[in-house]
Amino acid sequence: MKYSNPALFRAHSALGICLAVAAMASPAHAAGVAAGTMIENTATATYGSGPATTTIQSNTVTVKVDELLDVAVAGLTNTTVTAGATNVVLAYSITNTGNGSEAFELTADPAVAGNDYTVTVQQLVVDTNDNGIYEPGVDLVLPAGSATPAIAADSSLRIFVIVDLPAGVTDGQSSQVRLTAAAATGTGAPGTTFSGQGEGGGDAVVGASGASASDLDTLLATLASVTLAKAASIADPFGGTQPVPGAVVTYTLTATVSGSGQAQDLRITDAIPSGTAYEAGTLKLDGTSLTDASDSDAGTASTSGIAVELGTVAGGTTKVVTFNVKIN
Repeated sequence: MKYSNPALFRAHSALGICLAVAAMASPAHAAGVAAGTMIENTATATYGSGPATTTIQSNTVTVKVDELLDVAVAGLTNTTVTAGATNVVLAYSITNTGNGSEAFELTADPAVAGNDYTVTVQQLVVDTNDNGIYEPGVDLVLPAGSATPAIAADSSLRIFVIVDLPAGVTDGQSSQVRLTAAAATGTGAPGTTFSGQGEGGGDAVVGASGASASDLDTLLATLASVTLAKAASIADPFGGTQPVPGAVVTYTLTATVSGSGQAQDLRITDAIPSGTAYEAGTLKLDGTSLTDASDSDAGTASTSGIAVELGTVAGGTTKVVTFNVKIN
């Protein structure tokens, strides 16, 4: 592992990071022969002089392969999230496409042009066991300003960026977070050379990526709102619609869920009005009868009132509850 900044090296030494980075499937591949490899070559010449044939060899030329600094970053998250959510996990893959082991300095930028809102970045975390699941207390939190553990050539590291959404985000707004990985040895224009800083003691040479790459993850905020409307229809004992004693009043409660999110733990209740009595067995949800007792279905009803537990209801859904009372 190499660092252009000695403080980063000391920080990692203090942390005692000894992390084997498992290879992840990636379309990017390391650039050729491993850094530090010694390529040796000796030429041969054969010639005749009189009756004899002589073979001679040249001196051996040895070339040590320099380290090529290259990297690729892929955003792995494109998801919906509840407006106002905290500790949202964004995942990225960093692939060392160079030919030597290299650490990378990370920057998470939430202020991407075109964002509807800006999240707050809480932490950058290494998926230590490479299982794709953020596990607080298990995965390695990277201190601010530190680099990743060294990533072997042609291997990848999954990084989690933990973010909070700000207050006031509305339904359908989107935001992106850019993660940039830069080689700890150094970055620059392709061909830039860092003398003696390559793996194996050779030079380190910046590759086509500039030794720095980035990609975006996207968050789409979802939110739901509920409106509740109540209506009444009357059937009197004489075939009319007058609210006289003995008339039956059918109450219709219509809950409309709007937005692209979900309304959670949605519950509709209504008290039986004074001067009336609930008619047993008339409670319905979306035209389907519910029992009055507290049992496996969504409704309960008694002389005091009705309740219907709707649970989680997606935006764009309408739920209708009806029940009857009789005017005393």
